[in-house]
Amino acid sequence: MKKLPLIAGLLAATTLLAGCSDDEVGDVSLGLFTTKDIKIQTFNDPEIDGVTCHISHIKADLDFADPSDMGISCRQTGPITIAMMSDVDRSKNGEVIFKASKSFLFKTLKIRRIYDNKNKTLMYLSYSTKETEGSYKHSMSTVPLYGSEAWTALMAEEQAKK
Repeated sequence: MKKLPLIAGLLAATTLLAGCSDDEVGDVSLGLFTTKDIKIQTFNDPEIDGVTCHISHIKADLDFADPSDMGISCRQTGPITIAMMSDVDRSKNGEVIFKASKSFLFKTLKIRRIYDNKNKTLMYLSYSTKETEGSYKHSMSTVPLYGSEAWTALMAEEQAKK
């Protein structure tokens, strides 16, 4: 019986430390009598240094799984070069560039980058997956390449093909 308070204390400390993150830039309480908070994190695209995204999601400290609600907003915050664009997956599926666990079992927040070639725009889709069922809740943000070095190079490539 003496082990129960120790285990409870370790669980509480782990929960508190899990909320600490270098990339967390905001923390909004949803009320005095709830354990749910809105966490806001910053995330830089691993291949496109000039893109920064801010992700908001619900963190439920005493639940086994966090809600699937989330939002994302991405902006150009630096140069975007044609060299950066060379490694971008250009398929319709794009690629998952960020993952974060949302439960103890199989629920994951993902961010997928998809390139819209016609409009020269990077699209960032945030969504939640669960191995037994997906969630329809999602959010999307776009970063047009217009005005960037990548835009100029991509337009020149298109003109050369004509």
